Amino acid sequence: MSVTTDRLASLIQRELASIVNTEVKDKSFGYINLTEVKVTKDVSYATVYYTILSDEPEIIDKAKEAIDKSKQTIRMELAKKIRNIRKIPDLIFKYDEALAYGNNIDKILKTIK
Repeated sequence: MSVTTDRLASLIQRELASIVNTEVKDKSFGYINLTEVKVTKDVSYATVYYTILSDEPEIIDKAKEAIDKSKQTIRMELAKKIRNIRKIPDLIFKYDEALAYGNNIDKILKTIK
């Protein structure tokens, strides 16, 4: 059975949402929200975009370190949950700056008023 990359990306995002927040042990930055997953056509890589509630660079760096430390465990847990594909893609986690950018624009608009 062939699964399209869009459906696979959606499935990975759904499963990773619970896995990431249970496997990442450092809770100083709070909840990690996955915003998007993009899978390459050959299903070898999946880029996972995430956000956290804080805009402070130190906390964002802490979250990135914690995710990178747990990356292999997260991938193994994902493999246990998704069984209908041959190969689980390598996960690349990237901080999604769109939310921070939107909050910055919102602050600027509020100061203008």
